[in-house]
Amino acid sequence: MIRSIWVWLNLLVATPTLSLLVVVCALLRIRGGIYEWAGRSWSKWMLFVSGVHVQLEGLEHLSEERPQIIASNHASWFDVWALAAHIPGRYYFVAKRELATIPIFGQAWKAAGHISIDRGDRQSAIRSLHAAGDRLRADRGSVVIFPEGTRSPDGRLLPFKKGAFMLAIHTGVEIVPTAVIGGRNILPKGGWRVRPGTVIVRLGEPIRTDSASEDQRDVLVTRVRDAIASMLNGSTNDESRTNV
Repeated sequence: MIRSIWVWLNLLVATPTLSLLVVVCALLRIRGGIYEWAGRSWSKWMLFVSGVHVQLEGLEHLSEERPQIIASNHASWFDVWALAAHIPGRYYFVAKRELATIPIFGQAWKAAGHISIDRGDRQSAIRSLHAAGDRLRADRGSVVIFPEGTRSPDGRLLPFKKGAFMLAIHTGVEIVPTAVIGGRNILPKGGWRVRPGTVIVRLGEPIRTDSASEDQRDVLVTRVRDAIASMLNGSTNDESRTNV
């Protein structure tokens, strides 16, 4: 319980401090890597105080030279921190609109270029995905999407929403299937008690979409979902692992 209180206190300090830094930099029109640095620092801060180690597998599948869509399962807030702390290069998260309404954090979220989706407004959601596509084309960064749309309460994969796959098809950007394991043991959905442990991030072989059509969307969904499910239940060669 003491650790959990310590973690939440740190969250209350780290989030507004780094968010305010991002907002100020945006107001001053400062360019560069400060926005990615703030996101990584926030994530590493929270992982450290929580006693959480991240084990990376398949990092060679990520590229800083070309845009990618990282499609991951989602069962805990620690999934977000594990990915944000270690994705190389520039990246943007796509998440629910409510995050952008949090005072200070929401302004920082938007200033850093992350993308909010209003699930209750289909046209707004489509515009948000178009914005994600524009980001991919403009700076060749990565877009991180949780196709389930919300955290799984029991760790089992939920049905995938289609937006991420339409984005991939329309932009021709490859999808990197990603399995994050262990986050739910540290902090499950609806929980408050934080337990130390290890989060494993498994990155699968990229799936090309440059020749896919909208008619093949469901096939692409199934292929990515099956890849993630396989990684959740399987293992990879020890030689590809990096402990951080």
